[in-house]
Order: sequence, then C-alpha cells, then structure tokens
Amino acid sequence: MGGNQTQITEVTLLGFQVSSALEFFLFGLFSLFYTFTLLGNGVILGLICLDSRLHTPMYFFLSHLAIVDMSYASNNVPKMLGNLVNQKRTISFVPCIMQTFLYLAFAHAECLILVVMSYDRYVAICHPLHYTVIMSWRVCTVLAVTSWVFSFLLALVHLVLILRLPFCGPHEVNHFLCEILSVLKLACADTRLNQVVIFAACVFILVGPLCLVLVSYSRIVFTILRIQAGEGRRKAFSTCSSHLCVVGLFFGSAIVMYMAPKSRHPEEQQKVLSLFYSLFNPMLNPLIYSLRNTEVKGALRRALRKERPM
Repeated sequence: MGGNQTQITEVTLLGFQVSSALEFFLFGLFSLFYTFTLLGNGVILGLICLDSRLHTPMYFFLSHLAIVDMSYASNNVPKMLGNLVNQKRTISFVPCIMQTFLYLAFAHAECLILVVMSYDRYVAICHPLHYTVIMSWRVCTVLAVTSWVFSFLLALVHLVLILRLPFCGPHEVNHFLCEILSVLKLACADTRLNQVVIFAACVFILVGPLCLVLVSYSRIVFTILRIQAGEGRRKAFSTCSSHLCVVGLFFGSAIVMYMAPKSRHPEEQQKVLSLFYSLFNPMLNPLIYSLRNTEVKGALRRALRKERPM
C-alpha cells in the first residue's frame, strides 16, 4: 500500500467552527499569545547565551526547552492563525504530513528534555558534591543530542507507518492542525497498527518519563526536607516547583489527550487540549521559570542595566 494509492492532494482544516466575529477575536488573542511565546522563550534563550552566570547544566537544558517551545508553537500556530481569517482553509497533503511529523518530533523532544532536567535537579540536590563530575558538559551534550535524535527517530516511525496507508478521503480534518489522530481518519485502510504504535509510544514517551520524574522529585523532596538552612531549602523548593509546574501542565494535558478513553472527550474538547499544549504551555514555560527563578530575574536586570544609556 504505497504512495501510488494516495488520492488526496489537499485537505481542509475545519478549525474551531465558530462565528466570524469570534474567529477574529481568537485571531487577535492567539496572535498575542504566539508573540508572547516567541518573545518569552527568546528572552530566556538570549539571557542564557549572553550571561556567563547561567552557563550551567540546568540552564543549558532550559535553553533547549526554549528552542523546543518556539519550534513547537511555530509549527502549529501560524497555519491556525491564517485559517482563522481566511475562508479557504486547505493545506496540501505533503505539508500536512510534514506538520504531523514535526508536531510529534517536538512533542517527544519536550518530554525527554523535561526528564533530563528532572535528572539534573536530582543530581544537584541529592548528590551536590558529585554534581560537577556527574553532570559534566560532555554528559549534558550527550543527553541533549540523544533527546533530539531519539525524538525525531520516533516521529519518523510514525511517519513511515502513516505513509504506508492509502488516503482517499474524506478530505476534511476536524482540527486546527494536522494532528496524527485526525490525519489517520483520512485513511481508507485499517489503522489498528498505527493506533497500537501510538499507544505504545505514549506509554514509552509519556507514562515512562512521568514516572521517572515523579521518582526523582520524591527523592528530591526527602532531601530538601533534611536541609537545615532555610535559605537553601527555599531556593531548592523554588527551582523544583517551577519545573514541576511545567511537567504537570505538559504531561497532564498530553496523557488526557492520547490515553484517556475517547468517548469522554469529543473532538471539540480535543481541540482545546491540543491548543493547551501547542500554544498555552509554550507561552507559560518562560513565565513560570522567569517569575519563580531569581537567577533568571537577576540576569534580566543585568542585561537591562547594560542596555540603559549612561
């Protein structure tokens, strides 16, 4: 069942199916959110690159998270914004499949980067004397590169399984992007293998990493409670609570989206969940880290003082 049987050349993204006035309101609102996403993550990435005090493993991984969030939002949001103000909401089939591939790759990358960040905090708090040895720059680079490579390889598996299917209709995707579950509905063949692989990937890339994060932070909490100095305990809790907020937002919405029974979540609710981790989560990440992180706020103040004219 190769590409010779593929009959679809373009598909229509139905989007939110609301009134024209509400579409323009959503366009303005989502454009603002998208701008904040790029600006917030861009500022964090710039601060980490420019401020030598932030050249540590924790902020190295945070810079990768910022790159993932900007890439993830840029893959999903611009087409959605265009469809909100255009009557013609079609997308060619090849760009649609490419959007699905990048959507999956960046989602996988975010999962793995969050796990690596939790491991970094675990080593920093539970094994502080060995931190510089365990989290050397070589180890950090290997962890980051492995996360990226594995994410794209896993997304490639989904892509290959999608491309083996014949697509002959319907020509409409009831979503605002080419999300994998919606794309599979266009296939005129059995997609059970795809569904099994998606579920297995969710167990491996969502449930597994989430369990690792929870185990790491349970150990971290016990270690923090043994810290005698109040200032040290507050700093540790502040750093870890920021990361836990990000983990909860992303993993929670993704697990509900892909692993909860479908009968409980109609398509419109799935769109809201997709919107949450496609736009809201990338926008909230820099806010969570900047507002709760004294080092990031200090770096921002130093950067603003340098830019201020004498």
